[in-house]
Formats: sequence, structure tokens, C-alpha cells
Amino acid sequence: MVYKTGNTVVHTLKGITLNIGQGEIFGIIGRSGAGKSALIRCINLLESPSSGAVIVDSCNLTTLTNEGLRQARRNIGMVFQHFNLLTSRTVYENVALPLELAGCNKQQIEAAVRPILSLTDLSDKANLYPNQLNSPQKQKVAIARALVNQPKILLCEEATASLDPKAKQSILQLLSDINTQLNLTILLITHELEVIKSICTRVAVLHEGEIIEESTVLQLFANPQSKPAKEMIKAATRLDMPAALRHRLRANASENCNPILRISFAGSVAQQPLIAYVIQQFNLTVNITQAHLEKIRHDTIGIMIVEIMGDGEETHKAIQFLQHKGLHVEVLGYAPRTA
Repeated sequence: MVYKTGNTVVHTLKGITLNIGQGEIFGIIGRSGAGKSALIRCINLLESPSSGAVIVDSCNLTTLTNEGLRQARRNIGMVFQHFNLLTSRTVYENVALPLELAGCNKQQIEAAVRPILSLTDLSDKANLYPNQLNSPQKQKVAIARALVNQPKILLCEEATASLDPKAKQSILQLLSDINTQLNLTILLITHELEVIKSICTRVAVLHEGEIIEESTVLQLFANPQSKPAKEMIKAATRLDMPAALRHRLRANASENCNPILRISFAGSVAQQPLIAYVIQQFNLTVNITQAHLEKIRHDTIGIMIVEIMGDGEETHKAIQFLQHKGLHVEVLGYAPRTA
């Protein structure tokens, strides 16, 4: 996407290609200014891309007339960080608004709104006003309003950013339940890795208007490829090399240095005592300087930084063994032996 400010041409999005499957929860993560808002506005054609196509449910939105686009947008629900509720309308009336604008009669509105209120756990809040609700309840109303037209895809832009941790998890659980019950495709745009790892299956990293990495969420955490992704993972896991070790680190190997490794593992291999096996089988000493273990959806992922002390040939064999077992091993550098 290209903007022109005076004589300056600004490329907000560059060469974006994304394929998101039916029923998938797909995450797009990036820091502020990465182009996330521009991308989500392209998907529902609030902003028109300079070139390319936006295809939703086999329909190319960029080829539609204004009336055709209005009809197509009914298949695309949107949820934002700010709830954008009408304070003068009840919960029921806020949820019903898209149907009123579409010209539905009262019976049609009732038949559509009541099940959505039940799905979002708002049935007992139908006659309340927004100022009588807390933040997660307001976001539930916004979600219900986005669902009332029975869309094929739900776009969520920073939908949990303004919520506290407990409320955030309740909204993410609701989105997960909606995805399961309705087989609804959900696209989450966020700067929070916590959101991505909670419910997404795949993720794309957006940086300076480009998709620089795309993978499963598990792969992103276990083995990020790009520098921005590595920095985000390091910040999210709070896993960094101890300062004392970092100051000793050298780029090249030498006879009196020990390799410093970053080892990441995911899935069932995380339950195996592979480090203990390496110590015994290859007669090595392994100093674990940092370690992090956590759950991502239904899987376990572990990341550790270790110093390997022992014979160089045996160390090489140990690294090959770990890689053969499916662990990702990265040599961060070499530290001079202290004794």
C-alpha cells in the first residue's frame, strides 16, 4: 500500500501475501508502526491496496461495486481495542444495530440477537447500558455485535490490549470457544506475544510493512528466524544470557573456550531427559545458565542457555545427537574457561 504526502511516497505495506484457512485462528504480530492497522483495514477494504487482491470466501473484494462491497463486508466482523459502544443504547440494542442498519424487522433481529447474547454470556445483561458494564463485558458486547451478521471471518485489532490479565484471558477463551463452535476464521492483530501463544495456531511477523516470518506459533517460539522475532521472543520469555557470561563471550572458537549454546525444544521431546543423557553418554559437564519452560496451547516448549565443558569432539557429537532428536541448537559464541 502506498501513501503520498506532498512529494514523499510512503510504502506502508510491501509485498504482503497471506493465506488463512477456514476455521483457523491466525495471528499477526508486530510492534507499533509495523503496519498492523493498515493491513487490517486492507482486509475489509476500508483502505484499498495499491496493487494485488483481497479474497475473502472466494470473493475478490477489490473488484466489487460499492453495493457489492457493502454486502461482502457483512461476512467480515470487526472487534477493536476500544469498544465503540453507543452509550444511549442497551446491550441488546448495541448488538442489534448492524441488523437494524441492514433493514431487518424486529422478529429477524430477535431471532439473531438472542442466540448471540447466549453465546457471549450476555443474556442477563441484555437490558443494561454500557456504563453499567465492566471492560470485559463491554468487549463481549462488541464481539456479539460483530457476530450478529454471522460473518465468515472475525478481525480483531488489539482486542485485548486495554484489559487486565484476567479479563484478557476471559476474552481470549471466548474467542477460542467461538472459533470451535462456529468454525469461524479469526484473524488477531496484536503486539502481544501472550495473545498469540494463547489461542493462535499460526502466526506472521509484520515488520516495517513486510511479513518477515510466518510459521506455527510453536515454531516461532522454539526457533525464530528473524532478528525482530528473536527480540520479541527474548523479551516475552525473559530469557537472556547472564551479564557475566555475555562479557566473556567471543565470536570464534579456540582451544581454551567452551561453546555457549541456545537449545530450544517443543512437544513430547520436552519431557525427555536429554541433557542428562548427553552428560552421561558423552562425558560432558553442562552448566545451565538460563532456562524457561512453558505451555503454548496444548504443547510444552523449553528454551535454555548452556555452557558445554569437555572434549571438543564429544561436544560436537552431543550437538549432533540433540539435533537428531529434534532440538534446535544455536551456538551463541565461546567463553574462555575459568579454570
